[in-house]
Amino acid sequence: MVIRPLSAVAVLLGIVPVAIWPGAATVWWWLLTVAVVIGADLLLTPATSTVRVERELLGDSAVRHGDGKVMLSVRLGESTQTSLLVSNPTRRRVRGVLRDAWVPSAGATSNRHRLYLPGGERRRVHTPLRPTRRGDRETDRVTVRLHGPLGLAARQRSREVPGSVRALPPFHSRKHLPSRLARLRQLDGRSAVRTRGQGTEFDSLRDYVDGDDVRSIDWRATARRQTVVVRTWQPERDRRVIIVLDTSRTSAARVGDQPRLDAAMDASLLLAALASRAGDRLDLIAGDRRIRGRVRPDPASPTLLSSIVTMMAPLDPVLVEADWALLAGAVNASSRHRALVVLLTALEPAALEEGLLPVLGSLTAHHQVVVASVADPELPRMARDLASLSAVYGAAAAERTLSLHRRTAAAMERLGVQVLDEDPDRLPAVLADHYLALKARGLL
Repeated sequence: MVIRPLSAVAVLLGIVPVAIWPGAATVWWWLLTVAVVIGADLLLTPATSTVRVERELLGDSAVRHGDGKVMLSVRLGESTQTSLLVSNPTRRRVRGVLRDAWVPSAGATSNRHRLYLPGGERRRVHTPLRPTRRGDRETDRVTVRLHGPLGLAARQRSREVPGSVRALPPFHSRKHLPSRLARLRQLDGRSAVRTRGQGTEFDSLRDYVDGDDVRSIDWRATARRQTVVVRTWQPERDRRVIIVLDTSRTSAARVGDQPRLDAAMDASLLLAALASRAGDRLDLIAGDRRIRGRVRPDPASPTLLSSIVTMMAPLDPVLVEADWALLAGAVNASSRHRALVVLLTALEPAALEEGLLPVLGSLTAHHQVVVASVADPELPRMARDLASLSAVYGAAAAERTLSLHRRTAAAMERLGVQVLDEDPDRLPAVLADHYLALKARGLL
């Protein structure tokens, strides 16, 4: 039962009879009269159970799970809407208010809807959503309040109408994709290379011309054609790219206005989009002390990038140390052939010198390894700030941190690992350029 503001107005109207017939009895008789009228209004109010509410599937991004929950998908920073179908199967008219409640990070706005349903009719109400955090954001409850015919009282009931919105990684680095795809097409469109080397495969046969390497002569074809024929080679396609996304405690640190994990996701999405367009087989592993998510290579699937984005969406940093022996084992189990392994992790000496460095040897023995780290642009700024005594202390701490990072990077490079330590805005483009450089040199 809900007492509406109009009931307070009815009580205040009792000033008139009290002014005409002053006395306590008048006050009590008036209050009793108002209570009776409110009770009658409540009895005439339809039961909330007569109103049916269900969440609808509207749009290509909505799916319904086996438990009846409707899930929407939207990129972080973009808007979508959820829809409720409200039905009145009775003959009585109902009016009131419906509230579609969500957790605050779902960004629900205008979620209170007026209801006016004649008997046997249905209405559809929409609630705009704009998630403020990546991941799955759940509904709370749907509350239906039906008003009495006099507007003095109401019946109210909350019920579960399951739903969620999945905020996908925003993929800000998509702006770099057209220029990198153009460079990739240039690589694919070059004439076949003359000599065979690592990362090349047979392309075609052609007649010998001055300057060709005699080692590329195909003697069997030469014997058949009665003219000297050479083999040509091209950069090998269908190579393996394995991306490892570190979700341990170091990925929880905020760099700028976002966690380090989100910046690493952005870089991995650009590389994944580029590698899939190049025809390479892509494997993505996310984990810390256990594997949190994985997308296996499927070159025939046109939705590989969509699968990666969907896998990344619910990932959150876990406040544990990464088990690099586990992650390295997952990498080695993924491919027996040589692959490009990209480790997206923080260049934190305390975490890497005891965890990653001991297992790098097993990775570099079979694969080409790149460590891509999201650098904090605040550290170089602090190291240059000598404006005050406190700033000098901060500069010394920042310089020591940068020195430790350089020491850790040097130790990795001695093991044959390429280290990319860049700001969040630069890392996706730098990592994509490094991948294209390996392609151009025939090393991938």
